Amino acid sequence: MRRLDHVGIAVEKIEKALPFYQTVLGLSAGPVEEVAGEKVRVAFMDLEGARLELLEPAGAGGPISKFLDRRGPGLHHLAFAVQDVSGAAEKSRTAGFPCVAPGLRTGSRGRRVCFLDPRATHGVLIELVEAGAG
Repeated sequence: MRRLDHVGIAVEKIEKALPFYQTVLGLSAGPVEEVAGEKVRVAFMDLEGARLELLEPAGAGGPISKFLDRRGPGLHHLAFAVQDVSGAAEKSRTAGFPCVAPGLRTGSRGRRVCFLDPRATHGVLIELVEAGAG
């Protein structure tokens, strides 16, 4: 693991959640991006050394929609930057910490990611994200 890349927070609507982060915490968000394959809209806010990611469902049946239905808004995942996401995913799998299906995929900002199964990580959804620009 290289560093904490971002913390994902599930919200019903990005536009409704942003005023808190802007007014109270003084953060500003970049443009909203839709990741169609994940049925999610995301907005990142830079912090010193990491980011907050707001996640809004972009249609029924996606992982964020399901998360909100089960748990409501709140902390969704922790993401750690790795140099080689394929190698890190394989190392995790052989150690007994597999990725959730479908495994490696393209996430926001075009970066390759995988999410480790929270049943193996003590209930915390961990994202491995390939380090790089964005």
